[in-house]
Amino acid sequence: MAADAPVLVIDTNIVLDLLVFEDPAVVPLRDAVHQGRVVWLATAAMRKEFERVLGYAQIARRLVARQLPVQDLLAQFDHWSRAVPQPARATVRCGDPDDQIFVDLAVAHQAHLLSKDALVLRLRKRLAALGVVVSSMCDDERLK
Repeated sequence: MAADAPVLVIDTNIVLDLLVFEDPAVVPLRDAVHQGRVVWLATAAMRKEFERVLGYAQIARRLVARQLPVQDLLAQFDHWSRAVPQPARATVRCGDPDDQIFVDLAVAHQAHLLSKDALVLRLRKRLAALGVVVSSMCDDERLK
């Protein structure tokens, strides 16, 4: 991994795109993670949320149809992300309490926050003042 590799915080919906749905739009992100060109930070709470979401009926059906065991997906999460402690709560608050963990971590590490959540995306200007870039996908050239 390059010393100047961008640091990312990736919300659960985009993690699902990466590991479950294999969305072609996230191929550059997947390649950047796999090649060590970016560092994906995650906390135990983020892993727990990912595991919880994998149990949702519509996602569980897809996992069964694609023969993707939950434990294999959690192992991929663990392999590709770098586990870090949950930081203190950021001064910027998200309207969705479930997404606050992503905001907190991005602020603590001045990371690039990838999210599809409208309430997170609305925080772009406030988070930019704290050194956090927020985008819905990887539009940062360093990630491609």
